Amino acid sequence: MPRRTATMLASTLLLIALLCAGVFIKTPYSEMSPGPTVNTLGEHDGEPVLQISGRKTYPTTGHLNMTTVRVTSADFRMNLVEAVYGWLAHDNIVVPHETLYPDGKTEQQSNQENAEEFSQSQESAKVAALEQLDVPVKSWVIVSTVVKGSPAQGRLHAGDVIKSVDGEPVKQPSDVADLVTKHKPGEKVVFTVVPAKDAAEAEKTGKEATRTEDVTVTTAESEDGGRAIVGIQAGTDHTFPFTIDIKLADVGGPSAGLMFALGIVDKLTPENITGGKFVAGTGTIDDEGKVGPIGGIEMKTVGAREKGAEYFLTPKDNCASAAEDVPDGLTLVRVDTMDDAMSSMKSIREGRTDRLPVCAKK
Repeated sequence: MPRRTATMLASTLLLIALLCAGVFIKTPYSEMSPGPTVNTLGEHDGEPVLQISGRKTYPTTGHLNMTTVRVTSADFRMNLVEAVYGWLAHDNIVVPHETLYPDGKTEQQSNQENAEEFSQSQESAKVAALEQLDVPVKSWVIVSTVVKGSPAQGRLHAGDVIKSVDGEPVKQPSDVADLVTKHKPGEKVVFTVVPAKDAAEAEKTGKEATRTEDVTVTTAESEDGGRAIVGIQAGTDHTFPFTIDIKLADVGGPSAGLMFALGIVDKLTPENITGGKFVAGTGTIDDEGKVGPIGGIEMKTVGAREKGAEYFLTPKDNCASAAEDVPDGLTLVRVDTMDDAMSSMKSIREGRTDRLPVCAKK
């Protein structure tokens, strides 16, 4: 066999061997790509995303799109060829598997956590929107979760309303931890609560629950040592003056909070806050209207622009990263609070884009 032919044959066989190895060699990476984007002012699966009853609403135009990221499943392991392709692709990102599923978290656990965060983001979006419109909302601190095997198990229950700790009134969830950690591990702490069943009944009837119970819990030591804990997560519950339903399935995580809040404001406001423009965005939001950072910002801007977005509301702490690679035709607008977002929406609908706080590279 001629040397040239033999060399080409050997090279071909080596290339085939390398490709085969690349297919079978698994890597510790996962992939993120642009996910669906949904207009919070429009419909999804045949029904309005935002449904408001008991309060006058107004027609809307334009878009206020929430954005998502699609990720590979917990049990999926990329082979070497897929990882290399992902690294080279413009609209995908390859990240360490543990970034998406830390500490061996299963897909079911991740989905459950995302569902809980999504539910909480909806509540905070409603509160932030109504606060923006000066509509009063009743709020109170509750036991959100009780850790299995903790001192609080069997003593406190999810849904209990926490009125005070050791006689000190509780006004926000952080107050609970502050008061508990004043103790040393092994000491007793007294919670004054409205039992969950009484609180639920009062909410149904619209009356305030008056019956309280004192529950004594002996504190334990935290895993990191030193701190006193009882094993609960405190949260906030609300009563709204009218009904706001967010109908959007198969979406998880807290990152749609800002866009839900803006959509609610638009539906309850005579003036069209978009001015007919196509605005997309992302960001968590808390009850006070503070906008927080999210993951996968690069994928969200790509997905938004592919759907036609002209402006993208970007959490302040994500701005530098997002500005590294901005899709053509998309303006990244920096937001840190609900007030920021409303101010930028005014500039967008009035065509005063020179006033927009645009994201810039570091």
